Amino acid sequence: MSYWNQFLWVIFPYMVIAVTIIGHIYRYSTDQMNWSSRSTEFLEKKSLRWGSLLFHYGIIFVFFGHILGLLIPKTFISDIGINYKLYHDFAIYFGGAAGTATVIGIFLLLIRRYGNKRISVTSSSGDKFIVILLILIVGFGIYNTLFYNLYFGNFDYSSTISPWFRSLFIFAPNPRLMVNIPLTFKIHIILAFMAFGIWPFTRLVHVWSIPVAFIKRSHIIYRRQCGGTK
Repeated sequence: MSYWNQFLWVIFPYMVIAVTIIGHIYRYSTDQMNWSSRSTEFLEKKSLRWGSLLFHYGIIFVFFGHILGLLIPKTFISDIGINYKLYHDFAIYFGGAAGTATVIGIFLLLIRRYGNKRISVTSSSGDKFIVILLILIVGFGIYNTLFYNLYFGNFDYSSTISPWFRSLFIFAPNPRLMVNIPLTFKIHIILAFMAFGIWPFTRLVHVWSIPVAFIKRSHIIYRRQCGGTK
């Protein structure tokens, strides 16, 4: 087992997890005023509407699809009577559709971020970098899900990547499972971990600001002005 395999599939994931947790705690403790995603809707709406809609809905399905695919063991699928080939094909095509929507959305946001002068000027370097990183992650994901599986061979991630990912949670990672997986899958995973590592220091922290209290908030009552009084 080489040093790089030990680093990439054992040390690096735990480094990222530590940075993510500590970084979120630190930023929330010291910079709550900027714990949000600054809105640029008043600068441009059209491409934001479509880009944001496609990206956010697409990434939600992609995220939960990854969670189910990585955390559910292959044996469990068979035990509950689901044909694994059918399950795998569904994951490829459904994941491909969600990934395509995501990459179109993030591409529209990328053009908006760099192509609109006013938005580009008001964007931080972190805002621009995270958009590029996300489009690379999603791009490699689309390539792996559709093109690699359909044209180069049906790679079975459930026997390699999935058990390796689950082994991280029990503090018994097995890097040998990751040695022989295709290069593009490795790049996709490393880029995804990089995104989690810089998450606390970018606009992505607004993901955790779910407006739960908004559901229970009292309605705002507007009264019509009568009699010409002010």
